[in-house]
Amino acid sequence: MSDLPLDQVRTLLTVVDEGTFDAAAAALHVTPSAVSQRVKALEQRTGRVLLLRTKPVLPTESGEVLVRLARQVARLERDAHAELGLSGAGEPTRVSVAVNADSLATWFLGALTRLPAASRLCFELRREDESHTAALLREGTVMAAVTSSPDPVPGCSVRHLGRMRYLPVAAPEFAARHLAGPPAQALRRAPVVVFDRRDDFQDGFVRRLTGGRSGASALRHYVPTSEGFVEAVAAGLGWGMVPEAQADPLLRDGRLTVFAPDREVDVSLYWQQWKLDSPALAAVSAAVTRAAAEALRG
Repeated sequence: MSDLPLDQVRTLLTVVDEGTFDAAAAALHVTPSAVSQRVKALEQRTGRVLLLRTKPVLPTESGEVLVRLARQVARLERDAHAELGLSGAGEPTRVSVAVNADSLATWFLGALTRLPAASRLCFELRREDESHTAALLREGTVMAAVTSSPDPVPGCSVRHLGRMRYLPVAAPEFAARHLAGPPAQALRRAPVVVFDRRDDFQDGFVRRLTGGRSGASALRHYVPTSEGFVEAVAAGLGWGMVPEAQADPLLRDGRLTVFAPDREVDVSLYWQQWKLDSPALAAVSAAVTRAAAEALRG
């Protein structure tokens, strides 16, 4: 760390978190000129541009590396204070995690309830698609993430959690009206429910059925919550790929039907976290791994 002065690294983090040099100066109780000088000194020391001078300020790819370092150092300092019983040790420990909406709606919260209240952990959950959660780790925004990527983010460890199964389902009346023919043809015209504009899951399912010739219909409804997505499908707005855990009770009640048997899709999920000797992070990791082993397919 002798080559990277901690005061400069912390200043960089504060600028990113506060969004402007002036706001960072107010948070650090120094002048904006002092903030600017520290950032420039760090850029000269590393030989790289670390910040994009936009509003708000954004880190460059090199800046993200140092932002992540600053957050990890802060985490280790808080853990050390707690172990030494120094002032502030009684404050709750905050753990930031990126998690996809379907995990959040099915099994993830149950994992957090297994942690003892005496641990005094506070959670900051960032909901993001599983294919994008790793980006938050790379930026240093979160300490851990449920992700679909088996490739570890630099400075992170990775562990396979299991497979989340998705079923192609629709309301029975909807299936009878729109999906009576071969799925490869019917799905190109049938209304579809999509999570948001980055959600490619339903389109990918249709592309697999059609050999890449077509995605899902342009008649689509965007419903950006996991619970709302399932309800929209059950209400007959369109078809969708629904997690098995959410679909099962509605299948038993007759509100949903699987219109393409044996065409389920399994998505492998992984737990990635900072490589830190942090008791808080280790406890969360153990709880998440146990809950995933019970809720997901191996």
